[in-house]
Amino acid sequence: QVQLVESGGGLVQPGGSLRLSCVASGTIRSRYVMSWYRLEAPGKERDLVARMTSTGDTFYDDSVKGRFTISRDNTKNAAYLQMNSLRYEDTAVYYCNAYSTYWDVWGQGTRVTVSS
Repeated sequence: QVQLVESGGGLVQPGGSLRLSCVASGTIRSRYVMSWYRLEAPGKERDLVARMTSTGDTFYDDSVKGRFTISRDNTKNAAYLQMNSLRYEDTAVYYCNAYSTYWDVWGQGTRVTVSS
């Protein structure tokens, strides 16, 4: 069974930076896509922020293009989200997701608060 553990959230001032990490553990024998989503408030849907395939193709939501960068270290089964120029509206719980043909798993979430 594959599990994801996120880390790196916290409180940051507007314009600041944070780096989120997500490490997958368990039996991983297939290629998989890793993504970062965020949930701004309970009752809303989780929004896709960034995605990277096993071959390095990326997708970014328009709201984070040029500010956020997703990366992967396949040797560590890890994904990262470098967040720069953070804005108040980036405040959310950020979730890591990984899926393959055989499984689809979520991390527990890490909170990012942008506040002065």
